[in-house]
Amino acid sequence: MENDRLRRRLKLRDLDTLMTVVNAGGMRKAAEQLHLSQPAVSKAIADLEGVLGVRLVDRSGHGVEPTVFGRVLLKRGAVIFDELRHGISEMEFLADPDAGELHVGCVETITAGFAAAIVERMSRQHPRLIFSVESGDAPVLEAHFLRERICELAIARPFTATPGPDMDGEPLFHERLRVVVSDRSEWAARRRPVLAELVDAPWILSPNEIGPHSPVVEAFHAINAELPVARVLTGSLNLRRSLLQTGRFVTVMPHSLLRFGPDKAWIKVLPIDLPTWKVPTMIITLKNCTLSPVAERFVDQARTLAKSLAAVR
Repeated sequence: MENDRLRRRLKLRDLDTLMTVVNAGGMRKAAEQLHLSQPAVSKAIADLEGVLGVRLVDRSGHGVEPTVFGRVLLKRGAVIFDELRHGISEMEFLADPDAGELHVGCVETITAGFAAAIVERMSRQHPRLIFSVESGDAPVLEAHFLRERICELAIARPFTATPGPDMDGEPLFHERLRVVVSDRSEWAARRRPVLAELVDAPWILSPNEIGPHSPVVEAFHAINAELPVARVLTGSLNLRRSLLQTGRFVTVMPHSLLRFGPDKAWIKVLPIDLPTWKVPTMIITLKNCTLSPVAERFVDQARTLAKSLAAVR
């Protein structure tokens, strides 16, 4: 179809109606959500199919499913509406540099330290900015928060060296894990503890930290020791902090969390070196998705803080 004819005849409202129908799973539910009559919804889909010359949805007693043509249009349609939202956001930003809203996804340890430092800096410079921060591990951030466009960007360390094929990843820094205890722990008073002495200690670890490529596993294998049994296995940073404060436990924390987090007063870092994570912590975004001005400022701040973090060993 010629571009001029397409621009004249394809209506954004019809495209939005198609997206609502597919998300709702049927014409009736979509009509209720759009506050339209069911015939009006059906006509919008028919008009869109007429303009494009292909069937976009299959109707059955079980509801509505997109055809192969419909799935292509839905994918590109999501990008169109993303670009419109970003255009409006950019106009608002140009009219008022302090205005705007940003949705970001982070792994929990990044949220508590690195991302918190970025948000604090930006909110001090632009106090009316609004931040919405979601937590999850890298696969959840990619599959849910980015692909469903809940968040504009995520900061995480992917489980593999590259994120998904529809994602872009910009490395920020290689995270280092530090062996830490409470300042009340018996280990805090020892002058030069070594890793071999901690084999039988009560460890708190996350499932990720006992995986085959974990620096913790590598460090114990390097001294010909088995990985200690985790007395507590958790992905919760708050639980780890609470138990660590009792003085009984040993754990690891990322150096970015220790650098930017709130726990410096009572955490004791033991002088034990662990390998770095081989996969870097990254900014992850959807391919071909233009970032809003607020998101671009967030990324700039992340790059700046990452440089300062890399300088600290």
